[in-house]
Amino acid sequence: MSFLTNDKLTIVGAAGMIGSNMVQTAAMMRLTPNICLYDPFALGLEGVVEEMRHCGFEGVNFTYSTDVKEAFTGSKYMISSGGAPRKDGMTREDLLKGNAEIAAQLGKDIKEYCPDLKHLTIIFNPADITGLVALIYSGLKPSQVTTLAALDSTRLQSELAKHFGVEQSKVTGARTYGGHGEQMAVFASTAKVDGKPLTELIGTDALTNEQWAELKTRVTKGGANIIKLRGRSSFQSPSYTSVEMIRATMGGESFRWPAGCYVNSQGFEHIMMAMETTLDKNGVSFGEVKGTDAEIAELKQSYGHLVKLRDEVIAMGTIPPVDQWSSVNPNL
Repeated sequence: MSFLTNDKLTIVGAAGMIGSNMVQTAAMMRLTPNICLYDPFALGLEGVVEEMRHCGFEGVNFTYSTDVKEAFTGSKYMISSGGAPRKDGMTREDLLKGNAEIAAQLGKDIKEYCPDLKHLTIIFNPADITGLVALIYSGLKPSQVTTLAALDSTRLQSELAKHFGVEQSKVTGARTYGGHGEQMAVFASTAKVDGKPLTELIGTDALTNEQWAELKTRVTKGGANIIKLRGRSSFQSPSYTSVEMIRATMGGESFRWPAGCYVNSQGFEHIMMAMETTLDKNGVSFGEVKGTDAEIAELKQSYGHLVKLRDEVIAMGTIPPVDQWSSVNPNL
């Protein structure tokens, strides 16, 4: 059985639930035989490696280290879940200060130990901000950094499929854009249920306006609901979709969902957020987001929320003011 590439893939935060699931998913997808696990928590890290060995994956060489230099050197692809997780009652924004500092250090470590990294995917919250901070300090190009936004779109697809009683794959074009969090913009105009435009169903007996409003709330609070149900932050869905993302950048199957990326056009400036994206060997690129006037207004509102968070991180001194970014990273 062949692999997509022989390049080194490093999973950051590999001792955690998300990280260990990512390791297993990457091995199952046959991305590369060269998977390195990094985490400062030595016992947990060794435990994950033991478990992976017990899976008996053919041809996969799992290496691991608590030393960042050793783990990062020679890495060509990286996924990081290496921040503090969300607990019950917390918003993603509550994690802002600590995780922004972790992201800054991650970026500096990439610049020092693996400047030839081809792609970095960030999934620790608030992902739009941590991704932006890591991009600034890593010296990478904007096309080389993505953040996990897909879960908002998959949650919309799931809720619509449950409501209409259809297979999940029968709901197409489920899209959310902007920030990953409760301020996301949920689009109806792009979606179809079993081939029928969602906009023709909203406001009918099939999906009343009230039901649609409730459904949207369930989408935006999808992560909080997992915490309530399972007593812990979601880990299987973020690990699976983030490995799908890195697979696309390795030249594998294309990624089906919007990804978070660096945007500096269409009235959205110096920000990381979910757009209609293409992920492939050239990295991430995005096109124009099309929607109704109300949806675009919602997207602008989501962008405004992200700008506020970005400016808070600037005020904390974690990142420099926007006009100084290019002196830290010439690609910006």
